[in-house]
Amino acid sequence: MTSPAKINLFGIPVEAMGMEEALDTVHHAISQHEPLQIGVVNAAKVVNMHRDPALREDVLSSDIIFADGAAVVLASKILGHSLPERVTGIDLMFGMFERGKEHGYRVYCLGATEEVSKKVEENIAHDYPGLILAGRHHGYYSEDEQQSIADDIKNSKADILLVAMTSPKKEQFLAKWMDYMGVSVCHGVGGSFDVYSGKVERAPERWQKLGLEWLYRVKQEPGRLWKRYLFTNLAFIGLLMKEKLGLLK
Repeated sequence: MTSPAKINLFGIPVEAMGMEEALDTVHHAISQHEPLQIGVVNAAKVVNMHRDPALREDVLSSDIIFADGAAVVLASKILGHSLPERVTGIDLMFGMFERGKEHGYRVYCLGATEEVSKKVEENIAHDYPGLILAGRHHGYYSEDEQQSIADDIKNSKADILLVAMTSPKKEQFLAKWMDYMGVSVCHGVGGSFDVYSGKVERAPERWQKLGLEWLYRVKQEPGRLWKRYLFTNLAFIGLLMKEKLGLLK
């Protein structure tokens, strides 16, 4: 399957691809039993990749990388490349679920708490008949348990593995185990299970369209998040200025 051109942003090859093309790419990988490790980047991850060489290596090991954040799409325009749209990890997940109803995708869900994981299982059964939950496991496991979890995923014959864990834990897991598990599509979805279970409220659509989901999160937990987002956003603007001036290493 021919892929659109990649756009180099901050040293990261980001796909110039919209949501429908992304879902077509996922379906092609599943139907052809080809490995497809999906990565997504937002402003925070771009900043952290420049601070953490190990995270950078893990993200760049992905077969395809999408712009999850509105800030990355805006940066592409400022830098003269212009990505068509953002492909958020959570919306890509829901798109996979929707197509899975028709095609009978087998999905394995890894991550979040046991309570959230169970609720996701119930919601999938209710919302997406035809989609097969091949298995699930919470995300609070020890290093010693990784092998047994990878074995369970391998034995589930899943087409899609969704990893709902924070960076860099999810990138490290996928980089280490993807080839062994034999799953066609692996996608790190961060806190998407918390949203789908109802534990965390997602920003309203108008906030999403304005690229202000981060601000909505700060509004929900100001004491914990305001400083993190302030410094991350300032660092991203600094990287953008350096990239624009050709000074970014």
